[in-house]
Amino acid sequence: MTAIRHDWTRADIRALFELPFADLLHRAQSTHRAHFDPNAVQVSTLLSIKTGACPEDCGYCPQSAHHAADVNREALLDVDAVVAAARAAREAGASRFCMGAAWRSPREKDFVRVLDMVREVKALGMETCVTLGMLKGDQAGRLKHAGLDYYNHNLDTSPEYYGEIITTRTFEDRLGTLAQVRDAGVNVCCGGIVGMGESREDRVGLLESLANLPQHPQSVPINYLVQVAGTPLAGTAALDPLEFVRTIAVARILMPASVVRLSAGRESMDDALQALCFLAGANSIFYGDKLLTTGNPAAERDRALFERLGIHAAAPAVRCAAPPAEAVAAR
Repeated sequence: MTAIRHDWTRADIRALFELPFADLLHRAQSTHRAHFDPNAVQVSTLLSIKTGACPEDCGYCPQSAHHAADVNREALLDVDAVVAAARAAREAGASRFCMGAAWRSPREKDFVRVLDMVREVKALGMETCVTLGMLKGDQAGRLKHAGLDYYNHNLDTSPEYYGEIITTRTFEDRLGTLAQVRDAGVNVCCGGIVGMGESREDRVGLLESLANLPQHPQSVPINYLVQVAGTPLAGTAALDPLEFVRTIAVARILMPASVVRLSAGRESMDDALQALCFLAGANSIFYGDKLLTTGNPAAERDRALFERLGIHAAAPAVRCAAPPAEAVAAR
């Protein structure tokens, strides 16, 4: 198997980006095959459990209260509604259920309800993931005890370009939350977004930051910007699709044992581009017609593409036992 490194330099990463396309994909696919079944793709479903009115000013996000995007504010969903959505996702073929809340940081009364959601979804036999913003105190440990498998908290872009996209939370804030999650023993889901007007050097910087974390994120989502009217990044020049494939391939080489997710932006991709991303080492997708508040390919289209490519859904990567009895009793 390919050695796991945490000492990648920008020069190393830049050299990978500059390889001839065929050479880069060959290396990425060879690395992928050394660690994974090349024809298995992990399938997740993402549900927005609290929508809109977020105090952060992330320039790409229609849920920010700072922007004029047409997203209605919705309160935190009831636990039963979340469990019903998770059950439907499982029946449609998803093995992981991800719950996203538009918060800077969860309030205690809301956090307790999220713990209930995690317990109930875990009891369905699914992997669990949440993205709740910054964590504080013992929240990461409480999520772990409730049965959480993954916590998503993206770096978004390079340290240098970060301030062009977000001003209400620092890059270091994000690293701090990731450290709390790792210390609690929860798997980290962390990646970024490309196509936000950044340079290739910024894509190099993003991947350097991810690949040189103390542990590689177990899940690395690579998002292609979905431009939403009313957000500051609407109208940004589109990224060359082959540069997106290069980013996937370099991520696979740098983090050979991580699951690399072909994440937001798939709705605008044709089947050939998605196939190239799988060839480059992507081995996870979100399944369902919506990602938080933006569109996603219909499940029927994904099933048809999997069949044409000879791809099958991967089994859960973590053992989905029920949460501890005392955790359930604490409800």
